[in-house]
Formats: sequence, structure tokens, C-alpha cells
Amino acid sequence: RRESKMAEEPKIELFVKASYDAESVGNCPFCQRLFMILWLKGANFTLTTVDMKRAPDVLKDLAPGSQPPFLIYNDEVKTDTNKIEEFLEETLAPPQHPKLCCRYKESNSVGEDIFRKFSAYIKNPNPGLNDMLEKKFLSTLVKLNMYLETPLPHELDKNPDLTVSSRLFLDGDSLTLADCNLLPKLNIVKVVIKEYRDFAIPAELKGLTRYLENAYKRDEFRHTCPNDSEILLAYHSVAQYLSK
Repeated sequence: RRESKMAEEPKIELFVKASYDAESVGNCPFCQRLFMILWLKGANFTLTTVDMKRAPDVLKDLAPGSQPPFLIYNDEVKTDTNKIEEFLEETLAPPQHPKLCCRYKESNSVGEDIFRKFSAYIKNPNPGLNDMLEKKFLSTLVKLNMYLETPLPHELDKNPDLTVSSRLFLDGDSLTLADCNLLPKLNIVKVVIKEYRDFAIPAELKGLTRYLENAYKRDEFRHTCPNDSEILLAYHSVAQYLSK
């Protein structure tokens, strides 16, 4: 009798920001990150979208003063994205659920400055500074591209003569926590630079182009992305068009 009780699935509810029309998921890379993790873990969970315009009373009771995402695990409320990630990795563990942590610690930090440089580039109203900010932003993409093109130790073990990596994702051929963190941000970057700077990720960055193509083929990423229109609405008040 006790054993069946132990084997019961945990009750997991993830609260994410709702879209402007409150119909779908909103623009929030942290929400998408946790949504992807739960999906990749194969966990049973309920997704609840929170309309931030109304920020219903349930929020005030559950997690006063905090913004989505947060998680209720059985009856415990968790509000810090990094801690939730750690908790899910420890709690939803093998053999029932896959491990999502990276083999290589470099995979976790690569690309961490992209979003900051992108923000400076996109929020700048001064055409005279645009080229300099674009170069700084571009250099962060080049660095990420280099990491994606450089074979990882396990690839070199298989083929010591390998000069360019053909792996699908940051850390290998499966999606990891590092991808769940970086991909939602890259999706935002891609949508916003196209609209506000008519700029696309250069095709010469073959590793990065391949990485994004592989990612968009995966339901866990594609179906957790907000609509492009949602992203543009979110940037409407901060991004600057440069008058030519």
C-alpha cells in the first residue's frame, strides 16, 4: 500500500507569463526555459498562463511580489528560476527522467553575453553609435559560432581528425539545460534584430545557423516559443528604430 503511494507522480504546475491577448504564452525567456526543461524531462505538468495586466489574486497568495515563472511542486511554491532548474534536475532524475545537465562546463556559459550586447544594440537611438554596437553584438555571435564549430572531446575520441563539429546542440546531440537557457534568448534576438535593424544572423556563421535549424526542428523548442508578434510587442517600448 505504501509503495503505490510512493510511486505516485508529483503534482507539478508551472506558471508562465501570458501573451497580451492572454490566450497563449508571453515573451519571457525564463518561462520558456522551464517549460522546455519540464517537456524534455517527460514530466506530467500543468501549464498555467498568468495575465500580468490582471495579475490575479491567486498570484498574490501564491508568490507575493514575484513575477512568473514559478513552480508549484506538490504543494511547495518555488520562485527562483535557477533554483527551480536545479531542483527539477535533482528531483526528476534517472531512471524515470533523463539527466539534462551538460558534460562540459563551457557549454553552460557560452553565449552568456549575447543578450546584454543585443540589448545595447537594439535600445540605442543614436545612428552614429550603431556600427560600433553592432560589431560588439556580432562578436558575441562569432564567439558562440566558434564554440559550436569546435569539436568537443567526445567527438575527437571518435574521430581524432575531425576539424569541424557536426553536433546538433551546444553540448552534443541532445538538448541540455544550457540549450534551454540560450535558445529562448536567441529566438528573441533573431526576431527583434530583423524588425528593428533589418539584420539577420550571418549565413557565414555556419555553426550557429546549423544550431538554430536543429533547434527549430524540435517540438520542445518550437512549440514553447512565443509568437513573433508577442516578442515585438514586448520590445515595442524599448527598442529603437534608427532613422536613416
